[in-house]
Amino acid sequence: MDTQRRELAARFVELHREGCFLLPNAWDAGSARVLESAGFPAVATTSAGVAFSLGRPDHDYADEESAGDRVDRTTMIRRIGEVAAEVRIPVSADLEDGFGEAPATVAETISMTLAAGAAGGNIEDFTGDRARPLYDPELSADRIRAAREAVDASGEPFVLVGRTDVLLTGGPLDEAVQRANAFLAAGADCAFVPGAADADTIGTLVREIDGPLNVVMGLTGGALSLADLRDLGVRRVTVGGSIARAMYAHLLGAARELKDRGTFSYAEHQIAQTDLNELFRRTPE
Repeated sequence: MDTQRRELAARFVELHREGCFLLPNAWDAGSARVLESAGFPAVATTSAGVAFSLGRPDHDYADEESAGDRVDRTTMIRRIGEVAAEVRIPVSADLEDGFGEAPATVAETISMTLAAGAAGGNIEDFTGDRARPLYDPELSADRIRAAREAVDASGEPFVLVGRTDVLLTGGPLDEAVQRANAFLAAGADCAFVPGAADADTIGTLVREIDGPLNVVMGLTGGALSLADLRDLGVRRVTVGGSIARAMYAHLLGAARELKDRGTFSYAEHQIAQTDLNELFRRTPE
């Protein structure tokens, strides 16, 4: 990691010390540049958005026919590197389950992510197997532990996030708390529990989890604001693939208008060419 990236990564670590910040999710260099221009202190990637941009489905329950549709690790890391190379703010990587069950595979994924220039990354316990939706608790903790060892071996600043998908797979809140705390004990710097969207659930997580908490908003719009989440004690807020999905909703709407009506009203909401050119024109630091 070069000096500039190391400084960005150290800044990203500091963001997790106190307060609450919003970490929006990009899927390519262009979307990351747009989010950077809005003034966010850092940006994350979204595996869903990356997959959609490649015409692939996101990591989800898979059968034999669809197992090969998943974006592979090399492709995902390459995209993370492209994003990190194009922005001047820290980048946190959505690494799904680390692209393999074995702790050694997770450690290798973390090392590759560091080499790509990312300042952080999350490892989840979702397997994609309906018969066993989550990795066993002990194995899940071992996977986080291996990731931590890879970070420590690099000597670079890096925010390791342990994500549990208990709530998304229909599990109980107490299990989500137990797994999140196990991940923190194994070396995660922040816990991530997607599926928590109401004040009562999030408040319970903040009280019972022994470290910083990341929640994801934008899955359904949601009633809670960033100020509400700050008051609840949340440290970090992401939006997952929701921005990408909103973009694709506009694309699909434009396609249907063109095909079904032969009209062009969708263009009333476009950004001017000169404005985009100006946004993407890189000025000297």
